This record gives sequence, structure tokens and C-alpha cells, in this order.
Amino acid sequence: MLTPTVAYAGAAGEGAAGGYQAFIPLLLMFVVFYFILIRPQQKKQKSQREMLQALKTGDQIITTGGLFGTIVDINEQKITLRIADNVKVEVGRSFVASRVGWEGEKKKA
Repeated sequence: MLTPTVAYAGAAGEGAAGGYQAFIPLLLMFVVFYFILIRPQQKKQKSQREMLQALKTGDQIITTGGLFGTIVDINEQKITLRIADNVKVEVGRSFVASRVGWEGEKKKA
């Protein structure tokens, strides 16, 4: 009859070698998450930053609230949009969702 200490000692020796093998799936999961989630998000943020820096008077934009308008005035913090005849609104620069035609310009370049 085997004593419990002998049985545990055998299992402990096998578990020590499996420590590195258990780490490999975690590493692979991180690599998959990086390429599926993290990297595309970083590219999207970079594209958004470039678009915000390239804004100028006369550009047509869409805000995150869904307003379509033409930029009349722009500074570091806010943008003045003309959304209809004699109707102007000020929005924060960070609330610009996209510039109309931005993707088309990017594909030409």
C-alpha cells in the first residue's frame, strides 16, 4: 500500500515541469488579443488623431451627435459649424466623428 506522501511527491515532480507548458497558452492568448483587439484600436486612434489635426475651414464634418456641418472657424478647443443658413453652432474639437470624404482622400494617397 502506498502512503499519501509518496503519491504527492510524484505529482509535485510532474507539476514543476508543466509550469512552463501552462504559460505557453497564456502567451499565445496575449498575442492573439494583441493582433485582434489592441493593434486595430491603436490604428483607429492614430487615424482619428490625424484627421483632427488635418481639419481646416471649409471641411464638411459629422459630429458624434450626428450633426452634419461645414467648418466656419476652428481653434485648438472648439469648432464653429454652419449647419444651415444663418445657423452656427460651436462644438468641441474632440466631438468630431469624421470628415466627409476623409476615407476617399486616404485611399487616393
